[in-house]
Amino acid sequence: MIDIDVLIALIGGYLLGGIPFGLVLTKAAGLGDIRDIGSGNIGATNVLRTGNKPLAAATLLLDGGKGAIAALAAGALFGRDPALAAGVAAVFGHNFPIWLRFKGGKGVATTLGALIAISWPAGLGACATWLLVAATFRFSSLSALVALAAAPAYAWFLGDIRAATAAAFLAALVWLRHTDNIARLLKGEEPKIGKKRRS
Repeated sequence: MIDIDVLIALIGGYLLGGIPFGLVLTKAAGLGDIRDIGSGNIGATNVLRTGNKPLAAATLLLDGGKGAIAALAAGALFGRDPALAAGVAAVFGHNFPIWLRFKGGKGVATTLGALIAISWPAGLGACATWLLVAATFRFSSLSALVALAAAPAYAWFLGDIRAATAAAFLAALVWLRHTDNIARLLKGEEPKIGKKRRS
């Protein structure tokens, strides 16, 4: 049977992760429904396609924050395993939010936030990798794929096997959510950071 602390962490993490900050912020700013813009995604990259950089930055911070808060809160209340469960659940909540009929984002920012809370050296290493790849190639999707593929290796190198396992699971989820991006990258059709994408 699943431990009650882990169950609470899973439910709490999922519900927190499911808050669609990109959608809420763009509607509050009078920019309409973010799902009708660009890729239709509710994350920061698509918010950036509205041309509102501060709003995109706020979405990035809030989406990352909900992953971190879920893991940190569960860790403070229940311990290490519930923290890992809450971080993973927050990413699932962002990707498949009950509030939006399970049609959410791709979970990159939320994953990075959860990783920083679970294993801050590995999480910061993944963020640094994202920045390096983004600065070099200017593709948000490629940056995310490389950064999150590297995260389990960072955690493993640090000797945190449980964090490495969680990071590997989340990396696989992010890669699955980016299948369309991978296809466009291979075809040379993926838009670069800051460029608008046709619907």
